[in-house]
Amino acid sequence: MTAVRVLLLTLCLVPLAATAQNSLEQSFGKDVLVIVGRDACYRFDIYLALDEQQQRRGLMFVREMPARTGMLFVYPGENYRSMWMKNTYIPLDMVFARRDGSISNIAGNTVPLSEKSISSSEPVTFVLELNAGTARHLSIDEDSRLIWEPAMQ
Repeated sequence: MTAVRVLLLTLCLVPLAATAQNSLEQSFGKDVLVIVGRDACYRFDIYLALDEQQQRRGLMFVREMPARTGMLFVYPGENYRSMWMKNTYIPLDMVFARRDGSISNIAGNTVPLSEKSISSSEPVTFVLELNAGTARHLSIDEDSRLIWEPAMQ
C-alpha cells in the first residue's frame, strides 16, 4: 500500500472513531451499576444493550472507553451466552452474571477484532463488558456481585 493510500485511509478512520462514540450516546440508554467485591464496592456508568439490535452492535467500532464505564447486555432469561470481538477495537473484560447478579465467570483481556467465541460457563442473564484489566485491577471475581437496580425489582 502506498504512503498516500495509508494517509487517506487514516484520515478517513479518524471521523469514524468520533462517530462511533456519538453513536453510543444516541443508540444506547445509560445507567449506573455497582459491583460489590471482597473489600469494596465499585460504581460504573454503563450503556445498556437491551434489545437484539443493540446487542448485535455492542461496542463495535468504539476506539476508547472511559475508566469505570462499561456496557451491560441484558437478556430476557438465563441461557449460555457467547460474545465475540469482531469490529471491536478495544480489549475488554467480559463478566458473565446470573439473574441474581452473582458472577459466573470472567473472560479477561479479550483480543480486539477476534472472531473467536467467548462463552459463559453456565446459563447467565447478563454480560458486562469493561475495559481490559479492570476486573483484575479491582479484584472482581466469581465472589463479586453486580447490583443493577432494574434487575433487583
